[in-house]
Amino acid sequence: MELAKMAGTVAKQLFSRKSVLSCRVLNLGQAHHSRCLSTSHTRQSESSSDSNSKGWLKNILSVRTLPASKESHSSLLSNKETVYEMQFHAVKPENMEEYLKQFESFQQLMHDKGTGAKLIGSFTVEIGDQDEAVHIWQYPGGYPVLNNATEIYRKDKDFIDYRLRRNKMLRSRKNQILLPFSFWPEPTARGGSNIYEMRSYTLKPGTMIEWGNNWARGIENRRSNNEAVAGLFTHLGTQYVVHHLWGYTDLQTRKETREQAWSKPGWDECVAYTVPLIRHMQSRILIPTPFSPLQ
Repeated sequence: MELAKMAGTVAKQLFSRKSVLSCRVLNLGQAHHSRCLSTSHTRQSESSSDSNSKGWLKNILSVRTLPASKESHSSLLSNKETVYEMQFHAVKPENMEEYLKQFESFQQLMHDKGTGAKLIGSFTVEIGDQDEAVHIWQYPGGYPVLNNATEIYRKDKDFIDYRLRRNKMLRSRKNQILLPFSFWPEPTARGGSNIYEMRSYTLKPGTMIEWGNNWARGIENRRSNNEAVAGLFTHLGTQYVVHHLWGYTDLQTRKETREQAWSKPGWDECVAYTVPLIRHMQSRILIPTPFSPLQ
């Protein structure tokens, strides 16, 4: 009797309505089978909550997706027939004059040795990282020309001697290999005396096409004073970096030119759509060296 009572008590607890498990009695013919199912209401609520949460996030976070493509993003933005190299040299302050003298001889040596490299611009930083030199090289013919120039630069004794002298004058150095945006003008020599602004942007990965699409329209609002010099993006080195090079007569002209852009239809949209793509940005005011092709 006591065992029977205990069994009855346990059965009541197991099949109580307050139990975590709800039991469903299925009538199959004359036989009665009891099956305990874990409650699905909680799971359904969680699923519904997750779905609502995802829907809420989707509405808050405007996610833009790019259609699949069989071409690389760089191929869609540039033809790769010409590549560029940008060199950043942090020079010891006391050595800047000697450094520039040595670099002038070096750029002539690059020409005389038949490397195929062409110096486009050579600058010192006026506003930005002080005692920094920035050099832009062009390699018409693309990577085969760059490979040839690199091979000569590594092995030729004159270049080895130059590097030994140069390295003693530097605090640090870095370079990037870049491609030109197809919708920007090719850098060409300019008349008179100019200053240059290089605006550098580090973009969020995957946004280069969106950047290019917006700037292909936006650049049309920045041609009135012939200020657009070059638009480049990294192919080797730190990725998703864009450099825009602008030329002005002086800082006042820069101010007036940039203010005029805001009066042109579409410029505000270019800024509004591209600013959210940026992770970091930097502006340098550059002064051409006496031997720079861009003056």
